[in-house]
Amino acid sequence: LEPAAAAWGLPQAFVGFCLLPIVGNAAEHSTAIVCAYKQKMDLALGVALGSSTQIALFVIPVMVVIGWVIQQPLDLFFGPFPTAVTFLSTNLVFMVVQNGETNWLEGAMLLFSYAIICFSFLFY
Repeated sequence: LEPAAAAWGLPQAFVGFCLLPIVGNAAEHSTAIVCAYKQKMDLALGVALGSSTQIALFVIPVMVVIGWVIQQPLDLFFGPFPTAVTFLSTNLVFMVVQNGETNWLEGAMLLFSYAIICFSFLFY
């Protein structure tokens, strides 16, 4: 990740928080978009949120354990800015999905908030 970020002239935080999740979860994103287009919103929401939950609760802890086994330190200590961004974006998604229905304005709000987060990590 570091050589690619250096070759492109991008900060590692931007690549790790913005580009890597988009590329790494492209299949889930396309599935959620197709399900939403076919008016199967519960399935689209389940795919989108299930992917994030799987990464947060399974993949990251497993990677920490694997790093411990191969003696490559990988801790879950993030700085205050990435922690605050993660906390606030999690709360924003919770507020949008808690009532079980959504509209185009909430979707636009989520897209613009993601753009703001990516823009802030570009200069972080």
